[in-house]
Amino acid sequence: MTTIGLLINPIAGMGGAVGLSGTDGRVTEAIRRGAVPRAPVRATETLRLLADQGIRFLTPAGAMGATILDSVGITGYEIVSFPDESTTAADTREACKAFAAAGADLVLFCGGDGTARDVFDVVGRSVPVLGIPAGVKMYSAVFAVNPAAVAEVIAGFDPARLHDADLLDVDEEAYREGRLAVRLYGAARVPSLPGRVQGAKAVFEETDDERAKREIARFIAGVMIPETLYIIGAGSTTEAILTEIGLHGALLGVDLVMNGRMVAEGADERTILSHLEDAAAARIIVSPIGAQGFILGRGNQQISPAVVRRAGGPGRIVVVGTPAKLAATPALYVDSGDPVLDSSLGDSVAVVSGYGIAQRKQVIHSSLRSGSSAGARWGC
Repeated sequence: MTTIGLLINPIAGMGGAVGLSGTDGRVTEAIRRGAVPRAPVRATETLRLLADQGIRFLTPAGAMGATILDSVGITGYEIVSFPDESTTAADTREACKAFAAAGADLVLFCGGDGTARDVFDVVGRSVPVLGIPAGVKMYSAVFAVNPAAVAEVIAGFDPARLHDADLLDVDEEAYREGRLAVRLYGAARVPSLPGRVQGAKAVFEETDDERAKREIARFIAGVMIPETLYIIGAGSTTEAILTEIGLHGALLGVDLVMNGRMVAEGADERTILSHLEDAAAARIIVSPIGAQGFILGRGNQQISPAVVRRAGGPGRIVVVGTPAKLAATPALYVDSGDPVLDSSLGDSVAVVSGYGIAQRKQVIHSSLRSGSSAGARWGC
């Protein structure tokens, strides 16, 4: 019987939809902006798929584990720690110490990069880890691509089949100022299952890559439609589009543009939905996270399922990416938190990769298995 140490960071990911670049130290502000907990929902999705797997769980009491296990009908668990109602990183570390002492085969955590670093601080490389993605950024390579993938990885878990995964440390203060400063924090041990565990974010700075961004920007600027609200996601490729039309936006946020004007910079989900109410038409422009390949669900939770639907659905999404980024990205991923929306996105997308040039890339989501084919297609 596999023994899994389960912990949930109840506040992880609350900052994403409300336009905060992270939740660490900003829970009060996230709540003030109307944020709702994301981690319990993601953990519930995962654990429902694990309910009949005969797994022995070790977990903290309350919202960090036991409450969710009870809600999905899993009774085979042991409480190993008793966190306060307002949980902290110290509670994560205490639980992980108990997991290691009890001989856990795997630590399964639900959170983001900050939670991953707290887990790694305790277990290091002595116990394999796997993340249920629920944070805002999740640039590290220790997360499954979505809750369904977590269940697949655990179903095939073999302690003899592990790989090293980069754990990244993102400078939170720099991130909130719109700068991406990343360093390697460590190399965790993660279960291997191709296509089900994400890679670490890569940053591309080559001269040719910069030239490609400018060509993409020139093309997109030339085909922008008047009286259309453009919802422009995070990243340096999308930033080049703003630069091309003479605007400056939030490198790591979501900007709204119409008729060559900045309508809203660093917009949260509520602001985007408000502007969509008055827009005659809308387009969403996103770029994959370098090497990870996520186009929805990582670092742009402001572009929520509600936003996609209000904008007109998947057919209103335009994906842009440079040839260098696409060469390092075997497939694209979506993990919006809404499996129905994800499944409607189809099995491939045309990615604008130059001036009038596009590459078609496979899209992987929770309902798409290898060899299957969904009907919908994305257009540019």
